[in-house]
Amino acid sequence: MRKFSMTALGVSAALATAVAGASLVPQAAQAETVKCYGIAKAGENDCGNKAAGHSCAGHSEVDYSGMDFKAVEKEQCMEMGGKTEPFEGINQNVKS
Repeated sequence: MRKFSMTALGVSAALATAVAGASLVPQAAQAETVKCYGIAKAGENDCGNKAAGHSCAGHSEVDYSGMDFKAVEKEQCMEMGGKTEPFEGINQNVKS
């Protein structure tokens, strides 16, 4: 019984080490993704918030609603004229 426990413990430790090492991707290789509000077309949102009347992907009914977001890289969000916080109304300044 003790032999099995030590083997299982060794395997668990090896798996934990492998998983921890796999998540150590250099920061430069990871792009920062943000919730970008006001850039999603109707039905193409990743999600919304309770104020939008839904919280499900693909449920937006209005193009570029300030209550619905699409997950994109932070730089792309700014380039498209989106915002990182929800806002009232429609984004009139969106750049596709």
